[in-house]
Amino acid sequence: MEAKKPKIFAMSFASVYPLYIKKVEKKGRTKEEVDEIIIWLTGYDEAALQKKIAEKVDFETFFSEAPQINPNVSLIKGVICGYRVEEIEDELMQKIRYMDKLIDELAKGKAMEKILRK
Repeated sequence: MEAKKPKIFAMSFASVYPLYIKKVEKKGRTKEEVDEIIIWLTGYDEAALQKKIAEKVDFETFFSEAPQINPNVSLIKGVICGYRVEEIEDELMQKIRYMDKLIDELAKGKAMEKILRK
């Protein structure tokens, strides 16, 4: 019997995206910075990102169709939702948590150069 997939895999990315924006705007950051992070992480350009949001694709599709996951993701370390991101075994869950971690860092006031591992 196949293990049950986590609920977030089937959630629409478009349903979570405004929550990311709301979270960072409360801390004085911007939607543009959220987009910059997502584009850096996934390789989508702005138009493709907006198209995925409009299509209401789920997280699984969003990441499976991402043009290129940034080669520097291995530099993302730390704990998010009680898990060390570098130790998450499920590849899709790890990508989702990478994004959560980056958005979290933005909300905590980290500089974009540090968030984008430049």
